[in-house]
Amino acid sequence: MPVCPRHPGRESYVRCQRCGRPACPDCQREAPVGIQCVDCVAQARREAPVVRTALGSRARGGRPVVTLSLIGACVLVYLLQVVSGNAVTNLLGFYPPVAPSEPWRYLTSAFLHFPGGLPFHLLLNMYVLYVVGPPLEEFLGRGRFLALYLVSAFGGSVAYQLVWAVFGTEARLAVGASGAVFGLFGALLVVQRRMRVPVGQIGVVVAINLGLSFVVPGIAWEAHLGGLVTGAAAAALLVRTPRRPGLQVAALAAVAALWVLLAVVASTVAP
Repeated sequence: MPVCPRHPGRESYVRCQRCGRPACPDCQREAPVGIQCVDCVAQARREAPVVRTALGSRARGGRPVVTLSLIGACVLVYLLQVVSGNAVTNLLGFYPPVAPSEPWRYLTSAFLHFPGGLPFHLLLNMYVLYVVGPPLEEFLGRGRFLALYLVSAFGGSVAYQLVWAVFGTEARLAVGASGAVFGLFGALLVVQRRMRVPVGQIGVVVAINLGLSFVVPGIAWEAHLGGLVTGAAAAALLVRTPRRPGLQVAALAAVAALWVLLAVVASTVAP
């Protein structure tokens, strides 16, 4: 009497098409032809060639997990802002005079948005992130994409602080994912150019949004410009070191270290 090797007490008259062993209903998996056991399915998955992008990241397909997680985090923090009044905004927003003593603000400000009135600020940034994020996440890989996003957010905050410290502009509380989003814009320009994809459309979008940053009052154009430059520089280093994870990590660390140095300079010359 044939029995399942994984469940010896069960009679199994169906055999795996790959190894020929009996497989009970719990151990049967549908295959392109016939039935396979769970062990053969797992072995085939391990032996299957890994499809990678031009940068060497695993081509996962499916849901853009990091992009959706970032959107969810921004929405959650926005709800906390609304519930707490100004407490969360004042605690996590980027304010140049106190940033050196409260360094978390360099990154946490990228998850905040103006809580007053209708959430246009949040909706606009999240829409752009939802459009631009998935293709970059697929091409760069989840880890590189998240690192690029955070480094761009950090670069935007430091650029805002640097302009305030050097030129004595008015210190205002800055919030928003715009710096990080502009970093994704810059990275997308570099990636498309590297892949020889026309960049005219995305270039026009970036130019219009960057121009509005200088025209519309109340917008931290410094953070937009800093994020754009950071994202483009980081992506340029990544595409020039394909399939070399060690060099790519070093490149991203170098970009972050440069902004850390500039943040120290800004703190030194601040009024």
